[in-house]
Amino acid sequence: MNLKIENLTKQYSTKDGKVNAINNISLTINKADFVTITGPSGSGKSTLLLSLFGLIKPTSGQIFFENKRIDNVSDSKLAKIRKNHIGFIMQNFALIPYLTTVQNVMIPLSLLGINKAEQLKRASEVLEFVGLKDRVNHLPRQLSIGQQQRVAIARALVHNPSVILADEPTGNLDPALSLEILDFLNKINKEKGITIIMVTHSPTAAGYGNMKIKLENGELVKEWVKNESLN
Repeated sequence: MNLKIENLTKQYSTKDGKVNAINNISLTINKADFVTITGPSGSGKSTLLLSLFGLIKPTSGQIFFENKRIDNVSDSKLAKIRKNHIGFIMQNFALIPYLTTVQNVMIPLSLLGINKAEQLKRASEVLEFVGLKDRVNHLPRQLSIGQQQRVAIARALVHNPSVILADEPTGNLDPALSLEILDFLNKINKEKGITIIMVTHSPTAAGYGNMKIKLENGELVKEWVKNESLN
């Protein structure tokens, strides 16, 4: 897996004129990188994350995924790429309250047209991986906050994506639960070789990355890669 962005810019019009949420950013992210994106509020972190696979349309610049340009393809093709290759973990978990744990995790497989028996098998396996095999029939309200986030991780993982995009995945958690979730993400990255791109305010969370990116005012001000990167 290779993700490359060149001179990526997202511009918004405001009553005070045009503002660049991200400005002329270039990066190369390789398979099994654990990328952390930090910076102050309003620095463009989430805009950058959501621009990578078309959830936000960039104003200019180019994006290449697995050596194919994707910033100029149709919305339906971008949706297909996300459906097949991308997992998402959000700060608010985004679980469907009336579905059980296993049903929530089965959603990405349903979108791929996989039969129900195989959906159930895969979802059960990934729930065991995240330590929730005894919670498969619980509703979200019957789970702790940490368990809900692990369900969200299982859902992001169930279709074996190339990349997981995580937007402040520990933002709603206390320090102990945050470390638990970060350890799970690290385990996924190391054991399954899945690339993780994570927006975070937390210096502790940022420390999990082998590639660290810092943004200020929409611009990349620092990029640091550990020598022990898995690239």
